[in-house]
Amino acid sequence: MLLPPMTRLSPLHLVPILFAAVSQAGEVTIEPGPFTQEKAFSATTLPMEGVELIQIEPEVWAEFEIAEVVDHGSKVAKGAVLVRFDAESIDKKLVDARRSLDASTLALAQAEMDFKHQQETTPHRLDAYRRAAEIAKEEHTYFTQTRRKATEEQAAQALERKKQMLSNQQEELKQLGKMYDADDVTEETEEIILTRQKDDVKAAELAVRMEALDYQRTMEVSLPREAVTLANNERDTALALLKAQEDLPRSLNQKKLELDALKVQHQREKDHLEKLQKDRGLLEIKAPADGWFYHGSVENGRWITGELAKSLVKHGRPLPNKAFATFIPGAARLALTAYLEEAMANSLKVDLSGVATLSGREDLDIPVKLSKLSNIPGTDGSYRIDLSTDWPKEMTPVTGTSAKVRMISYHQPSAIAIPSRALSYDARGWTVEVKLADGKTEKRPVKRGRISEELTEIVSGLEVGQVIIAPDK
Repeated sequence: MLLPPMTRLSPLHLVPILFAAVSQAGEVTIEPGPFTQEKAFSATTLPMEGVELIQIEPEVWAEFEIAEVVDHGSKVAKGAVLVRFDAESIDKKLVDARRSLDASTLALAQAEMDFKHQQETTPHRLDAYRRAAEIAKEEHTYFTQTRRKATEEQAAQALERKKQMLSNQQEELKQLGKMYDADDVTEETEEIILTRQKDDVKAAELAVRMEALDYQRTMEVSLPREAVTLANNERDTALALLKAQEDLPRSLNQKKLELDALKVQHQREKDHLEKLQKDRGLLEIKAPADGWFYHGSVENGRWITGELAKSLVKHGRPLPNKAFATFIPGAARLALTAYLEEAMANSLKVDLSGVATLSGREDLDIPVKLSKLSNIPGTDGSYRIDLSTDWPKEMTPVTGTSAKVRMISYHQPSAIAIPSRALSYDARGWTVEVKLADGKTEKRPVKRGRISEELTEIVSGLEVGQVIIAPDK
């Protein structure tokens, strides 16, 4: 039960109650009396629920420069703009992103059309290479097995025919000469006929020479050259077919990979634009309800300002994904939160009552009750406690107000307590020097209880009326 303020006594006030007057310097007579352990610590007024940490959580945009921000501690109405960021840079980026997406859409459409065309024509092109190889092989085989021999025979026959024609012309000239030589007088007509026949013989002789040259070239040059050409063509078309059988499917696969890459890039640009448009909506942060706007954040029961709160000025740049401000609903209930050292936290327990006072209003004792006590230390080694509070009607504290909390963590109406300086520790444990009847002293082991400032409770080992030695400091 919480003692009224006028009855709260510090351990130092209990000294006259617990001990008799000192008979000699350093001697203390044991007498029972009340023993109280009081704890005092600082706490902070914080909302119990409804706190909203304000931070920006963009997808892709990182340049958030403040154009307007509400002052720290301002009372705001629902829908009021708390923070407005400059939009010029992101709007330009959105224009660029839309243009890039349009270009990507066109490139993707062209790539899809090219791939479809290549996919459809690749089999036809392979067939063309295959037909060319087959034709080249057939031509070479036909030339080797049939046409070369036939051409040679044809050339020989043509040469023989020319020779025969020459022989016929010569024989005819010979016969004409014999026939006209039998006459004594050669008539003019006969002379003309002989002359014409001689010309025919000469033409036939020339034709034989030309045909012989053609025959020689056909046999020595044209046919061997054509044989090489057809063989090379057969070889080259076969190689081209082999290469096409590897290149065309590979090229088609490459085209497919390029198309897939464009699809991925197009989707990424589309997603980037969507995320950028979403981030554009983060440039205005509005109050979700009537309440209060604070710079800094309330995290894990602590008010944190630091560098993040310093950025809440015009042209400031709060870090993304870091709480930099706090919105507190106007109807939020306020309570007290504190972080204690291990020793003090161990001396308290849930449901313990006490009083809190605010600086400047020490006349008001505000009843508090320990509602939650963490049994695990934080990263800094401190233990968090939460205190429910019954605020007086004449006072409406605000978030962040500091308070001094006092609690009676332990109280015994009748206990033996001695100055802590009278205790010493040896192999037997804690001991106290007790004065005997003959005036001598001896060390006696005792069991300690609680400690309150300069006093220590003794649970066993001492009796009322005994005199102990408590050396001066």
